[in-house]
Amino acid sequence: MDLTLLAQAADPVTEIATDSGKKVVVAVVVGLVTTVGSFLFGRYWGRYKAHREWTKQEFFNRIIVSFNIFSDGYLKIRTVMERSLDEIFLNQIAIEKVLTAAQSCTLDQPIMPIAPKDRWYLLNYVLNAVAEHFVEGHVRQDAGLPVTKVRYALFLTCELVGDERIRKVRAMLLRVEHLENFPYPDSLPKFSSPWHECRILTLRAAAELYKKEPDNFLIIEICV
Repeated sequence: MDLTLLAQAADPVTEIATDSGKKVVVAVVVGLVTTVGSFLFGRYWGRYKAHREWTKQEFFNRIIVSFNIFSDGYLKIRTVMERSLDEIFLNQIAIEKVLTAAQSCTLDQPIMPIAPKDRWYLLNYVLNAVAEHFVEGHVRQDAGLPVTKVRYALFLTCELVGDERIRKVRAMLLRVEHLENFPYPDSLPKFSSPWHECRILTLRAAAELYKKEPDNFLIIEICV
């Protein structure tokens, strides 16, 4: 066979191979550029959000759960846990409802204004997370061993704290009897930290709300 004819016949194949190689290279380059761009943008956006939160002192992406204890004439605040919202509220719609309610809180109205139809569901997410921390006491109770039982009311707030007006999503635990008969309706306990005085305002507001709309609260019995 004429070698010239063979070379001419191979030219289309060579062109196809060359075009395919170019497309692969282009696809790889585009993929790398997209990946690097996404990575850099993600870092920039994360830093931008962190800077904005720090500047405004608003930390809405996390939730702090705490005990509010009246003891020895003091208000004592003790953290149970701190988590990201998506670790507690396992549904994006639930997270959006919490964020909307949190951003609606004011200095005079620190309890989250949650629609009645959503209150139990949102509070129950937090209650389940809190209950995990006190399983041992309930096992002791089930085994017939002596335990101490304390009933707490759980509620959601986004109080504005101190002169800096730091804003955080918070779930608070307060003994039910303190909501029913608040021990400091018009006086103050002692504080281990100056900003705790703002917490008294929140707890007073909770006691008032409990009398009118108790479905803003869930009751949890803790055994220790």
